Amino acid sequence: MAKDNKKLVEQITSMEEDFTQWYTDVVKKAELMDYSSVKGCMIFRPYGYAIWENIQRDLDARFKATGHENVYMPMFIPESLLTKEKDHVEGFAPECAWVTVGGENRLSERLAVRPTSETLFCEHFKNIIHSYRDLPKLYNQWCSVVRWEKTTRPFLRTSEFLWQEGHTMHETAEDAQEETLRMLKVYEDFYLESLAIPAVTGQKTEKEKFAGAEATYTIEPMMHNGVALQGGTSHYFGDGFAKAFDISFTGRDNQVKYPHQTSWGVSTRMIGAIIMTHGDDNGLILPPAIAPIQVVIIPIAQHKEGVLDKAGELYDRLKAAGVRVKLDDDDTQSTGWKFSQYEMKGVPVRLEIGPKDMENNSCVLVSRVTREKRFVSLDDLEAEVNAMLKQVWSELCERARKNREEKTYVATTHEEFLDIAANKPGFIKAMWCGDSACEDQLKDQTGGVKSRCIPFVEDHLSDICVCCGKKAKHMVVWGRQY
Repeated sequence: MAKDNKKLVEQITSMEEDFTQWYTDVVKKAELMDYSSVKGCMIFRPYGYAIWENIQRDLDARFKATGHENVYMPMFIPESLLTKEKDHVEGFAPECAWVTVGGENRLSERLAVRPTSETLFCEHFKNIIHSYRDLPKLYNQWCSVVRWEKTTRPFLRTSEFLWQEGHTMHETAEDAQEETLRMLKVYEDFYLESLAIPAVTGQKTEKEKFAGAEATYTIEPMMHNGVALQGGTSHYFGDGFAKAFDISFTGRDNQVKYPHQTSWGVSTRMIGAIIMTHGDDNGLILPPAIAPIQVVIIPIAQHKEGVLDKAGELYDRLKAAGVRVKLDDDDTQSTGWKFSQYEMKGVPVRLEIGPKDMENNSCVLVSRVTREKRFVSLDDLEAEVNAMLKQVWSELCERARKNREEKTYVATTHEEFLDIAANKPGFIKAMWCGDSACEDQLKDQTGGVKSRCIPFVEDHLSDICVCCGKKAKHMVVWGRQY
């Protein structure tokens, strides 16, 4: 059994040796995704898609609890519609995929395959918003979008990816600004409560904000190797899009007004965040809330009388208790192989039941995070399983938080900033004057360290900008990103 286990684990490159190859190995070996014949487009395998379905189900419930409704917009956007908002189209033009032929006929107008759907929503809002009584409009869409990426990395950089995009219209600027921050908080809570990932949240700088937005807010988790991942964004558009698309309504004072707009979104990049935040050299470690299998039951000596019957009984009990459980009674694979297989797939809890356990009216629970073995009475099975699932979540949160704290550094001088950027992967807290030229300079000097966000709670580290030495306006969290 030990030999089978060792052989399987060796198929995954050590993350300390080559983090990029480790990531690719985990995606492939855990059967999350596969490459397709279309460059930049990936195939979701059942296990990977099941993770997305659980994420989608969880987030969708949170959106609906805050009053949002799901809609669906077309995947094609006429070029004339896309170009109505100048900054927006300029921001997406390099990534757009265009349809120029339909059947055998050349189209009279190019159609963009949606890179995002602000313009489509605006066209619709123009037709349905006429009075303040029509507001707010709180819409969300689950769909795929296309952005022509130069490089491909499963879940992180693909030409087509799955996501949700919320689009809302409000009577006042205050209402829209409140919505923008409310949805960022929904993302922050989801990351912590369901993905076990604590993250830095804050506002993007002017240079890094979304094309066409007045303000962009972001959630920035740190991966195991100290690199940031933009985990989700929420944008306040003001009335810019409304004016560009001539969306207006009659207000309470009987005057014609423009509504204020927001959009917000997260994507399948979250699965990449889960892999890179929680995984280890044996593969995935999945947070219980989104794991397709929360508990796997492995019968020990299953050929012996009563073992499979007892395993089936435990399966029925856990399933009835609402646990996503699998019983692996395949007699063509060794027990050791099964242990390694489900470790690699990141199943949070393994349950072992064999003849000796049955004699003692007990079973063994094993945590994927710590590999702690706990002998528990079958009388208390449901409570013990739930306790271990909560423990897995807690330990994942603490490990991620500790990793972020240990890899967050403070720089008060230009030299300190460059030294940390060159030698200590992670986040850098440093003061900034507000000038985009300093952002560009630091990015060029460090080979890619960028502003991640201006956190909502800023530390006062010094009075001067870490780059130019002029008076500082904000403390910024800086880092490299995926």
